[in-house]
Amino acid sequence: MRKKTAPCGSWCSPLSAYDLAAAAISFGDIVLDGEDIYWNESRPSEDGRSVIVCQRANGEIHDMTPAAFSVRSRVHEYGGGAFTVAEGNIYFVNNQDQQVYKQEKGQPAQARIITAKKNCRYADLQYDKKHKQLICIEEDHANEKEVMNRLVAISLSGDFKVSVLASGRDFYASPALNPGCDQLAWLSWDHPDMPWESSKLWCAGLLENGSIGKPRLVAGGENVSVFQPQWSPTGELFFVSDQSGWWNLYREIDKELKCLVPAEAEFGLPQWVFAMSTYGFLDSGSIICCFNKLGTWHLAVLNIENGKLRELEFPFVSLSGIRAQQGRAVFIGSTSKNVPELIKIDGDVKKYRVVKKSSNNDLPEAWISLPEKISFATGENSQAHGFFYKPVNGEFSVADDELPPLLVKCHGGPTAATSAAYNQKIQYWTSRGFAVLDVNYRGSTGYGREYRQSLAGLWGLAEVEDCVRGAEYLADMKRVDVNRLAISGSSAGGYTVLCALTFYDVFKTGASLYGISELEALAKDTHKFESRYMDKLVGPYPAEKKEYFNRSPVNFTGKLSSAIAFFQGSDDKVVPPDQAEMMVNALDKKGLAVAYELYDGEQHGFRKASNIIRALEGELYFYAKILGFDICGEVHKIEIRNLPQ
Repeated sequence: MRKKTAPCGSWCSPLSAYDLAAAAISFGDIVLDGEDIYWNESRPSEDGRSVIVCQRANGEIHDMTPAAFSVRSRVHEYGGGAFTVAEGNIYFVNNQDQQVYKQEKGQPAQARIITAKKNCRYADLQYDKKHKQLICIEEDHANEKEVMNRLVAISLSGDFKVSVLASGRDFYASPALNPGCDQLAWLSWDHPDMPWESSKLWCAGLLENGSIGKPRLVAGGENVSVFQPQWSPTGELFFVSDQSGWWNLYREIDKELKCLVPAEAEFGLPQWVFAMSTYGFLDSGSIICCFNKLGTWHLAVLNIENGKLRELEFPFVSLSGIRAQQGRAVFIGSTSKNVPELIKIDGDVKKYRVVKKSSNNDLPEAWISLPEKISFATGENSQAHGFFYKPVNGEFSVADDELPPLLVKCHGGPTAATSAAYNQKIQYWTSRGFAVLDVNYRGSTGYGREYRQSLAGLWGLAEVEDCVRGAEYLADMKRVDVNRLAISGSSAGGYTVLCALTFYDVFKTGASLYGISELEALAKDTHKFESRYMDKLVGPYPAEKKEYFNRSPVNFTGKLSSAIAFFQGSDDKVVPPDQAEMMVNALDKKGLAVAYELYDGEQHGFRKASNIIRALEGELYFYAKILGFDICGEVHKIEIRNLPQ
């Protein structure tokens, strides 16, 4: 069938904002308990409620969380590790009060509270069978000016007493019990480091009363990041360390450390949330693991004794959350053509089965834009990386006399990464006639420690330049319209957007979702986990106060000439609403086109389907008015101040 031509942006698409929000879920933590598989689902259609789901050995799938609860931790604000399961009993953190609850086996409609410390939050729950206790992270907010983080044990013997196992460090994470429950490993780190910069791995014996003996330092330290300590079925300690410059797998043998697979590949991740996992033990002699090599994820089986890594011939380009035991593994996998899926591998790891899809609204293949890996020159004699998506539509094509508009996507973090995985939010744009560049700017994960650390001292400069140079590279190649360049990002990505629009005259418009506009205000008013992050990204505050001023877009609105849309949650503790409102007021006073949507009850990131839809459709509507194209179908119309008539 001959395709029609129509102005880019105006193409009709079968992929609606509703498909991305109300009709989709996202997978969280995975827990294996005997033959049963448990996982956490975030459901925008239920106002962002998170629910534990179980697949029994017979294949039946059931919701396990009572209707009055939502399973989510807010330790570090980002959470993770919000539940565990032991012998059919479920222990979980309830979002509303951040307390730990227990669901008895066979009683899915009931849950009872087992902690009662209203100022405390919990995460990274681990069941200690020998001592009948939960070991986890406690974050105490009794004094908001001095939030305390501790490694604790919650007794399950009746009194539910909370005992401190370790304290004195700024942060704790990843408690890991050996099979005999007589050895405990964990991570710690201190300000101003983040866990992907410098962290330490500790180990201590568990005494008969459930407390710990004298800790010993196993690995890590200054300029070394340790990730995911885990014990093998035979009681050996494994972990991931970047001491070589790459996050590789290590094993402790007689207190000596051995790198299992020296490789220029990343077997670890920046620990933004708890309970992240990139490997697991299929049995005592083999590990199933995933690793990132230059932006693409790979799945493999490692023979522990001979170090041979056998890559599995599966189509996944993004993998996360691996859990394994007794010859089977479960993980979240994505290809470039399908939505993320919960995947199960049994036995000989030659085949996989889909347990559940995150959405049933896959685009037909004729409508899918596949990622093209690109690299381009940028500052400091460096190269930046990204994935380019051209406009693709089963019914429309770009006219010969038109180049498509480009939307540059800036991931958050900034120590995160984008991948080649199918992303419905990207396909939302490409199926409507936009080209998209998803950038892995300097500072991104997947390219080794040196690249990850190359943003140190240069935040607000280097990653901004990379996004600008990527857009210019594609425009110079005549692949996109130089006069219709847009940029969009959330959180730290929103800061990159505002810097690009303020300090460069390249983009015509952009959208900032809960993005940062004023660094000094952020340094004074943000949560503990990231309160010293900018010491490394910008410089110590207040010693580098001038640099904070110079890199804050709100202080240089006189340079602005672009239209900007802002989307913000009212309860955001990471980037408070005044960060957006300062910028909105400045643009309004200058007479530039500006839109601002504030969503009541949303925190850092939108979880309610209605708000996800409003933000996505509102961004499309804003670009249509600024770039001058008509939209196919009805969308949410946002108020735009100072819109030229």
